[in-house]
Amino acid sequence: MAGNWKMYKTPAETTQFFEKFRPLVERATHCEVVICPPFTNLFAAVDAVKGSSIRIGAQNIAWAKEGAFTGEISGPMIQSTGATHAIVGHSERRQYFGETDQTVLDRTKAALSFSLTPIVCVGERLEEREAGKTADVLAAQFQKGIAPLQPGQFAAIVIAYEPVWAIGTGKTATPEIAADAHRTIRAQVLSAFGKEAADAIRILYGGSVKPDNVKSLMAQPEIDGVLVGGASLDPVSFSSIVNF
Repeated sequence: MAGNWKMYKTPAETTQFFEKFRPLVERATHCEVVICPPFTNLFAAVDAVKGSSIRIGAQNIAWAKEGAFTGEISGPMIQSTGATHAIVGHSERRQYFGETDQTVLDRTKAALSFSLTPIVCVGERLEEREAGKTADVLAAQFQKGIAPLQPGQFAAIVIAYEPVWAIGTGKTATPEIAADAHRTIRAQVLSAFGKEAADAIRILYGGSVKPDNVKSLMAQPEIDGVLVGGASLDPVSFSSIVNF
């Protein structure tokens, strides 16, 4: 159960969030809980979850270890905060900041090389879904952005399916639509890395996940978890998703 805070909250607000959130999920042993705040809040978040099983992740990661890359944050910098995960290739990064399948691959490799777990995002836009191209888009994103990984590298990643048309729009893919896309992704994994990898890979669903729809989504065997945006900003809301 992963939360992506996007561009919200200060370090002080981060501390306040975890004061309320931690007691609400302390008995949640059925899943891994990861929250990805903005870079400026990573130290505060890591400090706030000490002694708990909650993990903290970054929302992006540079493909280089260091260098003249103004505005980027590298793997060693993220690692130094105590964070353990990094979101890679979120649709907003693709849409607004020129992320490509190649940079997704490069950033994924960077995360792995610094022992961070990449949550690698794939998903189609509304016009692609309406044109019946969902499977083609997912296949292309997988083949270019994920398939070139070595089997050992692939075993360490998490995939998140986020239909771009369902992010922050209030539209949610039905559990059946989501499961169908997850099956498409898992079929790609099967052909690239084999049955064991396809069975083991965790595929999260992201796209307007809320307390009132998480149960029906998680009832689908193909859906292994969720990547939550807006609903992860409220401790009560996100804890009810975690404790679905």
